[in-house]
Amino acid sequence: MKSIKNRRALHDYYILQQLEAGIALMGTEIKSIRAGKVNFKDSYARIEDLECWLLNLHISAWENAAVFNHDPERKRRLLLHKHEIKRLKTKVEEQGMTLIPLELSINDKGLCKVIIGLAKGKKNYDKRDTLHKKDLEREKQRDGS
Repeated sequence: MKSIKNRRALHDYYILQQLEAGIALMGTEIKSIRAGKVNFKDSYARIEDLECWLLNLHISAWENAAVFNHDPERKRRLLLHKHEIKRLKTKVEEQGMTLIPLELSINDKGLCKVIIGLAKGKKNYDKRDTLHKKDLEREKQRDGS
């Protein structure tokens, strides 16, 4: 199973809940994902008309495709059940949270899955505090071994 992680998301957000969703892709997009040509910068999910859409996920164009290539920044539909979408919509609207893609993976059957996280943004002092705790853990581990 090949996966590409959004490392920046854990730095910028508190992840409160994770959910796995399918994603509707074109053939050239899946080839680019297998090659690892994905950029998560500024990507997020939005719910519109009881459908969940992934926006600003950059999947680079496949270089061997001639005419039938895809738009790298097009919006892509996430495949979720209606009750999951309704539950996410209420949390996003009422509690001011956001949906962030955390990981893009291809499973054993060749299907592409996205793990999206229900997230709340961190303040700058929270980010510094998290970095400080990581540094302390690293020092403790270095001294112990």
